[in-house]
Amino acid sequence: MVTAVFPGSFDPPTYGHLNVIERASALFDTIDVLVSVNPGKQSLFSADERVALLKELTKNFKNVQVHSCDTLVVEYARKIGAKALLRGIRNANDFSYEFDLALVNRSLNDGVETIFIPTEPKFFSVRSSAIKELAGYGGDVGKMVPPIVEEALKKKFNK
Repeated sequence: MVTAVFPGSFDPPTYGHLNVIERASALFDTIDVLVSVNPGKQSLFSADERVALLKELTKNFKNVQVHSCDTLVVEYARKIGAKALLRGIRNANDFSYEFDLALVNRSLNDGVETIFIPTEPKFFSVRSSAIKELAGYGGDVGKMVPPIVEEALKKKFNK
């Protein structure tokens, strides 16, 4: 049984994230979507809110679980026996950043491989930071996030 961890801030979860989860769920026995908690990073949604959103969004995937973690992702992977870290990439900039991170992770835990999953082209421009900015101005984010995330964003920004 091969378990993969898909870590990220997921602030907020997007259709791009769901695309990676859906495609990965067909490749691995278990996908552990991991909401990474970084105390040095300001998040719009709390870790509990992000976990709740992701649990709702992935409830139809029988092999997907959602957790949060405030440790190194490779340590979490070691703890649960995961063999792969999944990383979604949209462009060459993402690849460059993720490649360097994969090398660091490999040096910390050589029992886990990083697997890159390029997003579908229609999600190339979907970025959580841009979604938050657009939602903050009352813009339409419906093509970038599922309805429950769109509603949560409206509540956060009182729009």
